[in-house]
Amino acid sequence: MNKNELDPSWVESQLRDAQWQTSSSGGQTCVQVAFLDQGIVALRDSKNTGKAPHLFTDAEYDAFIGGILRGELRRN
Repeated sequence: MNKNELDPSWVESQLRDAQWQTSSSGGQTCVQVAFLDQGIVALRDSKNTGKAPHLFTDAEYDAFIGGILRGELRRN
């Protein structure tokens, strides 16, 4: 799946019906994720839900989460 070739109307309908899951950081900043059809994952800022989310393929999302779990994506 090439996420850059997704039909915009498909993306819009998927996001409209998405079941967003919100992380809990204990602070003001939270991330929301929604798992869409066709192996697409949407990620957005919970405080800015009107802005278009970032879209990832399942493989990209897995690599991102794997990097976090391995400590590769730490802020210095």
